[in-house]
Amino acid sequence: MQRKRYRSPTCVASVITALSLKAPLFAQGKTPSTLAPASTAAHQIFDLSIFVVTITGAIFLAVGGLLATALYKFRARRSDPMIEPAQIYGSTQIELAWTVVPILIVVVLFLTTARIIFAIQDAPKPPGALDVTAIGHQFWWEFRYPKYGIVTANELHIPVSPELAPKPTFLKLTSADVNHSFWIPQLAGKTDLIANHVNTMWLAPQKSGLFLGQCAQFCGSQHAMMLLRVYVDTPEQFDAWIKNQQRSGRQDAQVAAGRKVFETQACMNCHAVAGTAAAGRFGPDLTHLMSRATLASGAMDNTPENLRQWIKAPDTFKQSALMPAMQLNDEQLDQVTAYLLTLK
Repeated sequence: MQRKRYRSPTCVASVITALSLKAPLFAQGKTPSTLAPASTAAHQIFDLSIFVVTITGAIFLAVGGLLATALYKFRARRSDPMIEPAQIYGSTQIELAWTVVPILIVVVLFLTTARIIFAIQDAPKPPGALDVTAIGHQFWWEFRYPKYGIVTANELHIPVSPELAPKPTFLKLTSADVNHSFWIPQLAGKTDLIANHVNTMWLAPQKSGLFLGQCAQFCGSQHAMMLLRVYVDTPEQFDAWIKNQQRSGRQDAQVAAGRKVFETQACMNCHAVAGTAAAGRFGPDLTHLMSRATLASGAMDNTPENLRQWIKAPDTFKQSALMPAMQLNDEQLDQVTAYLLTLK
C-alpha cells in the first residue's frame, strides 16, 4: 500500500509567499554576504575566515597530493611480479610528524580564533558611542534610542564610524517572545536575542549605505520574513533623521476621519503614534511610518497600495502574522490609509 505524504498548508503557503516576494525582499540588488565586509568587526571575521581557509586548503592540497602520488607511483602493473612487497610496520618519524603537526595547526587556529573573539566581545565602549536597544518580536524588530527618546521599527539607522573618528553603535539585544538572532553579514556576526536576558554587540561601519540582514534563528512560520535593513548614514544624514523622528506625527485636518477610525478600532491597542491617544507597544510604533522604505519587516515596499492591503488582510503578505485582519469596510480602509500616509 502506498503511503500518503502530508504537508502543512501553512508551511507550503509560507514558502510560496517567500518565493513570490523574493525580489522586493532584497531591494537595490543587494544580497547579504559575509564576503563584502564593511565594518571593523566584519573585517576581523573575514580576515580570520581567509586565514582558516588558507590553512585548511594547504592541508587539503598536501594530503590530496600525497594520496595522488601514492596512487600513481604504487599502482599495480602487469609487469610486476606476483609477490608480496616488503612490509613496513612503523616509522617513528612519520608517526611523530602526523601527531605533532596537526596539534600545532589546531593550537594556531585556536589562539587566532580566540584572539578575534575576545577582540570583538571585549571591545571598549568609547564615550561618543551610540546606544540602541533592539527587541525581537514575532515577526518584526523594534529599535529604541534611549538618548534621543526615539522608538522605530524594522529599519535601523546608525552613523558611519570612520577609523580616524570612530563612533560605533552598541546594541542591547533582547526578545519579547521566542528566541531570535540579529545578523547583518556585512557588519557583524550574529547574536541571539533571548527573552529576559540581554546580549550585546557593536557595529562600526566604515562606509555609508544600506545593509541587509535577517533573523538567523528559527522563530516561527514567518522566520524567513523577519528581515533587517540597516541604514548607515553620514553624520549629516543621521542628524537629519534624528530630528525628523523627534517630531510628533503631522496631523492633517483632511484625514481626521481616518485618525478617528484608527483610535476607535483596535489599532491603538497595539500601535503607538506620538501626539495621539495611541500608546500601544505590542506592534510597531507608527509615528513616522512613511519614513520607512518597507512594511512588515521588509515583506514589501511601503506604498499606499501595499499599506491598504496590509491593513485589510495581513496574511496576503505574511502568513501567520500576529496582526489580525481589521474587518474594515472600503471607506474605512481608505480613511485609515490616508491618515497613516501623513505620518512622515
